[in-house]
Amino acid sequence: MRRSVGIGLLITLAWPLVLAGQGVPAADSLARLASAASAANTVAINFVWTLVAGFLVMFMQAGFAMVETGFTRAKNAAHTITMNFMVYGIAMLAYWAIGFAFQAGGVGPLGTLGGYDKLAHEISITIAGKEWGLFGGTGFFLTGVAYTAPVFAYFLFQMVFMDTAATIPTGALAERWKFSAFAVFSVFVGAFIYPIYANWTWGGGWLAMLGKNLGLGHGHVDFAGSSVVRRCWARAAGNTTPTAASTRSPATTSRWR
Repeated sequence: MRRSVGIGLLITLAWPLVLAGQGVPAADSLARLASAASAANTVAINFVWTLVAGFLVMFMQAGFAMVETGFTRAKNAAHTITMNFMVYGIAMLAYWAIGFAFQAGGVGPLGTLGGYDKLAHEISITIAGKEWGLFGGTGFFLTGVAYTAPVFAYFLFQMVFMDTAATIPTGALAERWKFSAFAVFSVFVGAFIYPIYANWTWGGGWLAMLGKNLGLGHGHVDFAGSSVVRRCWARAAGNTTPTAASTRSPATTSRWR
C-alpha cells in the first residue's frame, strides 16, 4: 500500500516536469502555425485588394464613356460610346495574347501575391557588362507558367491600366476617326505600345535598371502610372490626332475651326 502511494506521489511530482519539457516544442509549433496563418492571410488580403482595385479602375470606363459621349453631337454618340466599350474587347485580347508576356514575362517574384517566381524570362541585351531588359519572353496567352492564380490577379490589375491608356485617345479623336482605325489602334496599344514601355518601367526593363546599372538612385520609378499610363495615352493621342485631322471631311473640319 505504501509502495503504491509512493509511486503515485512520484508520478504526481514528475508530471509537471514532463509537461514543461514538452511545452517548448509545442510552443514552437504553435508559433510556426501562427506565422504561416498570418502569411497566408496577408497574401489573401493582397489578392482581394488587388482585385478590388482592378475593378475600381475598370469602372472608370463608364466615366470615360459618359464624358466623351457628352462632348459629341447626338449623331456620333453611339459611335463614341461603342469605341469606349469595345476597347476592352479588342485591346484586352491583344494584351492577353502577347502584351502581358512582353510586359511581365521577366518581372520576377510576385512578392505580395505569394512570391510566385516563374515569370522570370526577360529578353535583354548586354552593354558594358550590364544587362538591359527590353521585353518579357514568357506568359503568352496566359499559358504554361502563367496559368496560375497570382498571375491572373496581376494580369487583371495591369490590364485595366492598359485599357485606361488605350481609352483616352478615343476622347481626343471623338468624331474624327473611323471605327476600323480605332480597332487597329487598340490592337497595337494592347499588344506593343503599352506593354513594352510598362516592361521598361515595371517589368525589370532598362529604365528600371538605371539605378542598379548606373547608380542613378532607384532608376526610373513609377508608383501609380504617372508615366506608364499617361505618357502612353498622351503620346498615342498626340500621334494620331494630326492624322485624323488631316483626313476628316470638310464638313467636320468646319465644325472644329
